[in-house]
Amino acid sequence: MRLTSWNLLHGLAIPPDEKIDKVALLASEIALLASDVIGLQEVDLNLERSGSRNQVADVAASLGARYWAFAPSVMGSPDEKWRKPEDSDARVASDAAKTFAPGYGIGLVSKIPVISWHRLELKASPIGMPMTWPVDGKMKRFYVRDHPRSALGAVLENGWLVINTHLSFVPFFNFFQLMKIKKWANKLPITDKKKIVIMGDLNIPFGVFVKGINWNSLVKQKTFPSVMPKVQIDYFLSQKVASEDVLHIPSIHRGMSDHLSLTVDLD
Repeated sequence: MRLTSWNLLHGLAIPPDEKIDKVALLASEIALLASDVIGLQEVDLNLERSGSRNQVADVAASLGARYWAFAPSVMGSPDEKWRKPEDSDARVASDAAKTFAPGYGIGLVSKIPVISWHRLELKASPIGMPMTWPVDGKMKRFYVRDHPRSALGAVLENGWLVINTHLSFVPFFNFFQLMKIKKWANKLPITDKKKIVIMGDLNIPFGVFVKGINWNSLVKQKTFPSVMPKVQIDYFLSQKVASEDVLHIPSIHRGMSDHLSLTVDLD
C-alpha cells in the first residue's frame, strides 16, 4: 500500500506563475505519485481562487480512485472572509453528485474501498501569530489569526485506519491537537490497533515531540519550503510500524506547492 501526504497550497505554482494551468499541473503531479491513498492538506472546494474546482475529487480522478472525502476547516476562503462550519454544512463531503458550499480544508483519496469516514473537530488557537510574506517584491509582516482544524479518518477494507490532518501553526497548541488525535485514533472502530497511520502537515519542526512516547515517525525528510527544504513539518506516525518497515519514496519539487510530498510503501 503506497501512502502519500501532501500540503497542496490549493494547487498554487511555486514560484508563482499565473500562466500555469493549475488543474493540469495538479493532475500531472498526482499521476507521478501513483499512490493508493493520499492525504491532502490546504485544498479548496468550489473556491474562486482555484477555479471553483473540487480539488479532492480532481485528485481522485487523476489517481483513478473511487473513494474520496473533503473535510472543511472553514467555509469560504482563508484569504478572505470565512466562518466556522455549522450544523447545516457537510462536515465530510464525499458525493460528487452533490453541490457543497465553498470551503477550505483537508481531504483523503483512496483506491482501496473505504468502509467508513470519521471526523474529529479541533478548535482554533485563541491567539494568532505574526507571519512574513513577500508582497510586491518586499517582505511584509502580518498578524494571522488561527482557524478551526479537523482530522479526517478512513477505515479501509484492508483493515487499516488512515488519518489525515493539518494542525495549527501556533507552537505548543498544535502539540496538544496532535495528542487529541492520537487518543481519538485508538477509539475508532478497527479490530487491529497495529494498523493505524496518522499523516499530515503537523506544523511541528521537532520530531521528538511529534513521536511522543508511544508513536514512531516513519520518514525523515525535510519538506518545507519545497524549493530549498530546511525543516520537516510533514509526517507519517504509527504505534507499531517502524521506519525500517516502510520504503520511503523521496520526492522533489516539480513546480507545485510550498511543501514537498511524503510517500511511503507499506507492506
